[in-house]
Amino acid sequence: MDDNGGLSISARPVNHPSFPAAALDIPAIAAALDACGGLARRFDVDVLTECDSSNAQLMARAEAGAPSGTVIVAERQTAGRGRRGRAWISAPGASLTFSLLWRFPPDTRLDGLSLAVGVALARALEKLGIAGIGLKWPNDVLLHERKLAGILIELATGPRAERGLAAVIGIGVNLRLPADLPDDIRSQATALDDAGVTLPPSALLANLLAELHDQLQQFGRAGFAATRMEWLRRHAHEGHPVRLLADFAAPLDGICRGVAEDGALLLETADGMQRIISGEISLRPRG
Repeated sequence: MDDNGGLSISARPVNHPSFPAAALDIPAIAAALDACGGLARRFDVDVLTECDSSNAQLMARAEAGAPSGTVIVAERQTAGRGRRGRAWISAPGASLTFSLLWRFPPDTRLDGLSLAVGVALARALEKLGIAGIGLKWPNDVLLHERKLAGILIELATGPRAERGLAAVIGIGVNLRLPADLPDDIRSQATALDDAGVTLPPSALLANLLAELHDQLQQFGRAGFAATRMEWLRRHAHEGHPVRLLADFAAPLDGICRGVAEDGALLLETADGMQRIISGEISLRPRG
């Protein structure tokens, strides 16, 4: 599924008494998308000053039949979610947090989708002149080995099967680290302002959406295999010893040996090479 039905940029800010109107500039987003090959009509963007979770909001719209290319941007989330049920810390102006609905043909295999999305984000950031971008399996974007952005993908269900497989792709990019961020998180995180980047959120969003548009079209045609080598070039832990942590299993130590064509992590362990396919696992460097 590519052209997304000729959608147009729009905005329906939802204001909250304790928060200002949404700062993202919709005309600026549209202009930047048009500069990236006339893409403004490929997305329908809503900017919410506050919501529980952009993924939850978009999931409801997806199940009601929203078209591919629908985007919800949240200035502040009260119940943002990361992987494994973690909270996503989101404060106004500290991050760019948005969710994108993309519909694929019914027979598309979605293995490796989070890795392909990571490549799109890395491409966009590198085109903006940011050096030191790396990718961590299965869905983190790093800057100088610290987390800059995260990805959470959820699949929508519902009665609109004829529209294809629906993926809600949640993305959060740190613009600056809040002053009250807990020390244990701050030690592992970074933000664009740490790299001296002060790009307006509207321009950043447009650049990210443009790369996602191209990557998701390619993924729909050829799956993750077409992007695998590009992901490996940015693999932050390639050849490094790591430890995998899961909620209901013993830690697993090994050496990262890349990823397979379906996005599975290849881990060389004392018992031989293992394929790790679950995203409900935390990967940690092991010195």
